[in-house]
Amino acid sequence: MKFLPYEPDQAWLLPPSVKDVLGEAHLCFFVHRVMERLDLQRFEEGYGEEGRRAYAPALMVKVWLYAYALQVTSSRRLEQRVREDLALRYLAGGATPRLLDLERFPHPPCPGAQRSVCPGGGSGAGFGDGATGACGHRLHPGASQRFASPYRAAEELRQRLAKTRREIRRWQQQCDAADPNEEPGTKVPETSPAKLERQLQETQQKLAQLEELGARQISLTDPESRFLHEAGGFVLGYTAELAVSDDHLIVAQRITQATSDSDSLLPMIDRLTENCRESPAEVSADSGYFSVPNVVALEARAIKGFVPDAHLTAELRHRRKPLKCAGDSPEHVRMRERLRSSPGQARYRRRGALVEPVLGVLKEQRGLRRFRLRGLKKVAVEWALACTAFNLARMSHRVARR
Repeated sequence: MKFLPYEPDQAWLLPPSVKDVLGEAHLCFFVHRVMERLDLQRFEEGYGEEGRRAYAPALMVKVWLYAYALQVTSSRRLEQRVREDLALRYLAGGATPRLLDLERFPHPPCPGAQRSVCPGGGSGAGFGDGATGACGHRLHPGASQRFASPYRAAEELRQRLAKTRREIRRWQQQCDAADPNEEPGTKVPETSPAKLERQLQETQQKLAQLEELGARQISLTDPESRFLHEAGGFVLGYTAELAVSDDHLIVAQRITQATSDSDSLLPMIDRLTENCRESPAEVSADSGYFSVPNVVALEARAIKGFVPDAHLTAELRHRRKPLKCAGDSPEHVRMRERLRSSPGQARYRRRGALVEPVLGVLKEQRGLRRFRLRGLKKVAVEWALACTAFNLARMSHRVARR
């Protein structure tokens, strides 16, 4: 006999133990162990006593985190993979959640879903030498940029409404003027005036919201997104922010609507301190996070900052001569002197090696170049899942190498 037995119609296809096939070091077992040690009670706060019984939050969290680690972010694809993937079947405990169950979790009303359940650090964990790099990136929502001008949309709706009313009047006149059986047939417009009037009213409400915000454009399909500036121009989306430790773990993450990064540095440090229960010794960020109040606040917190202003960045890249102005404040002067020194320049260059690889993995390997969802809260959930899945995968590889 040259070949092993092959019987695809055999009754028993699954092994008695999943670990016999996947191995002890598989990511799904690490996700299971980590989630079992965490308190997921905040995920249960959005459930009531009435209605049918729901799947356990622990099951849904494990399944979604492992799915994001595999670049599976679609509920429909995940529903199929739970039935076919051995690791997902193990995490689901043999259950097969339906599409609607997967879609509704962990989006609101689950309040705990908007924060990372595994931020990558406890007390003293995930910091390396206490250094942290911060970075912000623009990500598109699941909305089209074409429908972002309420003024043009309102005018188009008015024109469509007027055209529909003219067609209805013309049809009524034809019915009154002659027998329909003797004249060519006519048809009532498919879109009713009532529907167009309702759409026009909704658009006018968004126009009022636009005037309150003082903005020129706002998305009709995702009003909470903003037009943000990036290297290629303006894009419709959200600002996704990361703080990465010196051992390449995400220690804090945020989703904001801010058009400028300078207002996000201190809130990011606050969240980092809350997650890791200690403040970082050093913080490096690109020039977008610079402001004199930020530099003053970092020194007041005893944090050594490496956040150059735009002029100093051009100087460090040999694009311009050194400035004659020393700085706008004593803290700013000390920041510039620190960054002009050889150790300071080496430390600032380290920022690119900390944050950029993490962003590259999330965008290229995990396919997170745009969000699938709309709305600030849902987008925050999606970003938290992606960051937590990244941390779990990295920690799993680190444990497996030991």
